[in-house]
Amino acid sequence: MRQSYTAVIERNETWKDDFATEPYEAAWAGEAIFFIRALQVKGQQPAMPASVQISPDGVHWCNEGTLLSLPREPGLTFCRVSHFGGWLRVAGQLPEEMEMKVIVYLSLKE
Repeated sequence: MRQSYTAVIERNETWKDDFATEPYEAAWAGEAIFFIRALQVKGQQPAMPASVQISPDGVHWCNEGTLLSLPREPGLTFCRVSHFGGWLRVAGQLPEEMEMKVIVYLSLKE
């Protein structure tokens, strides 16, 4: 039987300017899905996509290559990730006039 776990890594956090989620150690998992639920979105500017980032130690980060389109209104979006090594997070930048209140889930499966 496969093992799975869902972690809430951001809860009611407000993103503006540069942002990054808390790092999460996921070396045991073979696949991951990030879910980003926008509770509130302020500003009309389109957001740049966020990047999934990977790390060998949870301190030094590089882009994994997967981009995640952020919601322009309250709602839910997701992206799938595989071949990621030890640590995962999402990072990005919002335009100066924009901010969003989010909940971020990371679903992991062995």
